[in-house]
Amino acid sequence: MRTLLIALLLTLPAMPQVVQRRPVVRASGEGIVSVRPDQVKVRLSVTTNANTAAEAADLNASETTKVMAALRQALGANTEIRTTGYSLGQRYNPDLRRNDGFTATNSIEVTVNDLSLAGRAIDTAAGAGATTIGGIQFTLKDSAPSRAQALRLATMQAKANAEAIASGLGKTLGTVMVAQEGSSVSVTPIDIRTTAGLGAGAPTPVEAGNVDVRAYVAVEAEMQ
Repeated sequence: MRTLLIALLLTLPAMPQVVQRRPVVRASGEGIVSVRPDQVKVRLSVTTNANTAAEAADLNASETTKVMAALRQALGANTEIRTTGYSLGQRYNPDLRRNDGFTATNSIEVTVNDLSLAGRAIDTAAGAGATTIGGIQFTLKDSAPSRAQALRLATMQAKANAEAIASGLGKTLGTVMVAQEGSSVSVTPIDIRTTAGLGAGAPTPVEAGNVDVRAYVAVEAEMQ
């Protein structure tokens, strides 16, 4: 019987050892780097009206081509111009309470790497037939260096916050076990809305603000 009991004990699985985990602290930090933008995007659109859909589309194509040609002549042949949206549909007349012809709209974004040309882009587009200047947006051609700097600042702040929390609990900060980041480029939008024909007056003044590159870091560390 004793031999059988020993044999049974040897065949039983070993009880798992409970590993006691140290208390942890979680904290986050934010890093912000303000830099001078080196790129500006101008949003505009060309809208045309006609009795039929084909006429509205043909007229819009002609007017949009004229606006694009004027922009390239004023800003340089290598200026980046792209279509961001197009719509063609019936136009509703609220006075007649019925559809009255068709409307075509071509939305365009112009990217300029010389900030001093932002005002010229607006005036040229308005003078060439753009019906709406939707606004401009300052940004960066390459945000990676500023993003890396913002991440370093966010990490330092997250660690400092974790140390402060641990100290408040009468502990010291141990090994950082997890660090997670998220970042974004915050641009400086300027809402400028005008209609065709305003480009014939005084040049539109445009002053670029700074671009804020923000990074967020969350850390988890042991306390001891």
